[in-house]
Amino acid sequence: MKCPFCGVMDSKVTDTRLLEDGSVTRRRRQCDSCLNRFVTHERLDSIPVAVIKRGGQSEMFDRDKILKSVMSACNKRHISFEQMERLVADIEAQFINSGKKEIETREIGELVMKRLKELDEVSYVRFASVYKQFRDIDTFMAEIAGLLNEKKTEKPEDAV
Repeated sequence: MKCPFCGVMDSKVTDTRLLEDGSVTRRRRQCDSCLNRFVTHERLDSIPVAVIKRGGQSEMFDRDKILKSVMSACNKRHISFEQMERLVADIEAQFINSGKKEIETREIGELVMKRLKELDEVSYVRFASVYKQFRDIDTFMAEIAGLLNEKKTEKPEDAV
């Protein structure tokens, strides 16, 4: 494996772990030349899935795009990279296991919003504001009001 620090092709594996459902292998490595450490993730290549964009154009599914948008929504929140990675891996697995060859961006966005809502409400609102293209503060406040109403119906107040 090529060292990202010095470019030398020799490194040794110091630790190996399976992540998620065993579909990802995390390897800690150390460069034999500069002695810097780095981590690699190995995942099995899967059947390609096309994403149909809003305008009708098609592109290949890219999990890194989802991860970047989730990381942006979760910025400065107490959410670990592992939690974000697991969220994206679960979404990816759901689409790949569905057997579909094409997925609309709407489906991906809705699933990301659902999962973020379960993980962290602030991150959900951040993602939703970009995904749903909020035009003004009223739209933003309506989304928050809907979130608060859902919360009230989930946890009825205790009778005193």
